[in-house]
Amino acid sequence: MKLKITTVGNSAGVVLPKELLAKLRVEKGDTLYVTELADGIKLASYDPEFAAQMDAAEKVMRRRRTLLRKLAE
Repeated sequence: MKLKITTVGNSAGVVLPKELLAKLRVEKGDTLYVTELADGIKLASYDPEFAAQMDAAEKVMRRRRTLLRKLAE
């Protein structure tokens, strides 16, 4: 898919077609995250750093389930 860079005020931007927005499952006002890869960039609708933090938190919650229940009392 080819995207054209256009002027947006004093900046530059691209217009994302409806089909691409649907594939990314985003709409106007949502945030997209750019990750630099060895062969280019990746555009995603989630933050990979946040996802990694949530995975770590879930592991801790599973291991310390009893302790967390007692703390919640």
